[in-house]
Amino acid sequence: MKQIDWQKIWEKAKVYVLNKYILTVFIFAVIIGFVGEQSIRVRIKKARQIHELEEKKARYCEGIEDAHRTIQMLQSTDSLERYAREKYLMHTDEEDVFLIEE
Repeated sequence: MKQIDWQKIWEKAKVYVLNKYILTVFIFAVIIGFVGEQSIRVRIKKARQIHELEEKKARYCEGIEDAHRTIQMLQSTDSLERYAREKYLMHTDEEDVFLIEE
């Protein structure tokens, strides 16, 4: 197995690594990527939060629409009585309620 000569590699890479322009660009990229309020890491985290909040918003909007439909349905007395019987198991005195669990 051939042994790697790190000293020769360093001599060739030293020209690029110690170049002030390349070093400046590298430091700038690190700062933009990982430091500060507007870094890429923070932006990805906030994008995930926005996505989760939009999903919650959609669920709540569906709930509001269901509530509006229920309110419209309960405007008549017959449907109000039916809703009370189904949801809250209410009954009159002469009726018996049987619960069937599946």
